[in-house]
Amino acid sequence: MNVGVLYSRIRRDEKLLLAELRDRGHGVTKLDVRDQQFGLTDPPAGLGDVDVLLDRCLATSRSVHATQFAEAYGVPVVNSAATATRCANKARTSLALAAAGVPTPTTQVAFTRETALETVESLGYPCVLKPIVGSWGRLVAKLESRTAAEAVLEHKETLGHYEHKIFYLQEFLDKAGRDIRVLAVDGDPVAAMTRRSDHWLTNAARGAETARLTVDDEMRALVARASEAVGGGLLGVDLMETDDGYTVHEVNHTVEFKTLDDTVAVDVPGRVVDWLERRHGPQGVSA
Repeated sequence: MNVGVLYSRIRRDEKLLLAELRDRGHGVTKLDVRDQQFGLTDPPAGLGDVDVLLDRCLATSRSVHATQFAEAYGVPVVNSAATATRCANKARTSLALAAAGVPTPTTQVAFTRETALETVESLGYPCVLKPIVGSWGRLVAKLESRTAAEAVLEHKETLGHYEHKIFYLQEFLDKAGRDIRVLAVDGDPVAAMTRRSDHWLTNAARGAETARLTVDDEMRALVARASEAVGGGLLGVDLMETDDGYTVHEVNHTVEFKTLDDTVAVDVPGRVVDWLERRHGPQGVSA
């Protein structure tokens, strides 16, 4: 295969994938998204020659638009533009999960500060306010009182960008200090870990402690359903444990896996490239 890697910055995640691809003799075309010019008919130099394009863009807006252009040129993309569009926006993700019957936290969206405050009151304290687009736990707030809610909602409303005026609110679930990240390829779990922290946010990017986790049958089935709901591909599915079982609160389409690779015994980049070869190699369904 000749694999294109569309990137904003070559992090350790991308280095692991690039090394695995080259060790197996695959061609690699690195494409810095900041240097590309996407026309309506002709792809940028190098993009039209790849067998599959790996979208590893850090910026969500670039990821969504670049994948749409690549598919318009007839280039298979991991992940697809449809998957990227659903996963990049938390409201779209929630709608897709709910439509597929995947358990997910109670979620409501409001468009004014006044209505958002009514929503907070209906959800009860504490509840969680998240940016409609974002990652790494940034700008996520736990609202523990009406006073805190009024202050945070006012700040959001005055920040200026239209996305801050979309108030995405969820019930707060007591997750016993940890959540679960499962890396999956087309719904098939590759590896899983727990992320534990004294802080209520348990993102690995915020320093949470990780530990390997064996995927049980309930988790496996739920990951498969969540993956199918958003369009499949190479995904990070985040779950929390509740008294009623697991609930999916997020699906990541440009998933980071370096911490997972350090935590588990599985060769994560190796398993990812195995999947790419099956899916997009000479015998793959997209070849």
